[in-house]
Amino acid sequence: MSAQSRTIYNKIDNPNGSFIFTKSSDAFLKIYPETGRKKLNEDTVNKSLNWKTLSQKYVLQDRWIKVRADVCEMPSGQIIEPYYTLEYPNWANVTAITPEREIVLVRQYRHAYGEAILELPGGAVDPGEPEMEAVQRELLEEAGYTGENWEEIARVSANPANHNNRSISFLCLNAQKVAEQKLDTGEEIEVVLMPIEEVKQLLNENKLVQAMHVASLFYAFQRLEQLHIL
Repeated sequence: MSAQSRTIYNKIDNPNGSFIFTKSSDAFLKIYPETGRKKLNEDTVNKSLNWKTLSQKYVLQDRWIKVRADVCEMPSGQIIEPYYTLEYPNWANVTAITPEREIVLVRQYRHAYGEAILELPGGAVDPGEPEMEAVQRELLEEAGYTGENWEEIARVSANPANHNNRSISFLCLNAQKVAEQKLDTGEEIEVVLMPIEEVKQLLNENKLVQAMHVASLFYAFQRLEQLHIL
């Protein structure tokens, strides 16, 4: 039977309805109690929802951000004009674990947010720069630390609705201080070493507000469990 003709059936067990994950289509299916079961053809699951970009023009081009106005066509034929996209370089951050089971954090003022907040070390990936080299540079510049056993653990979007870039998360072990900070003009950063359990507590109390870094810590803790470090 071809993938195009397969039909998925999901029997309801909960009278109030539930979400069931189907391995065959990698989709979440809503099961409605009034029918008892829902029939979903994979043609529906695989239907493209992608828009076509008919034209583009830049309304702002700066070192750190570009604002693009697009004319887009939806699959239905509806035209969306303008649709603004914010072009940023990719960002990279790292969960760096010391031999003492501490995480290297940085505290700095974020003007749009209006407060100084705790974050992971990280920053923008320069054009043509490998992402791992970028985050290693940022860890050294912002905190004066290096590490071992580097690996990429996640790749997410800050805001897929209007950001075009990705945020790449890394993990490194045996992080140790090897130099003093080398900060850019306009940077004022405090280095904070915090035990893993205290970082988890901050997450539980919703005291870490940088959403991409919260996601990074989620993936880092998963990986540390796989490595039997947690």
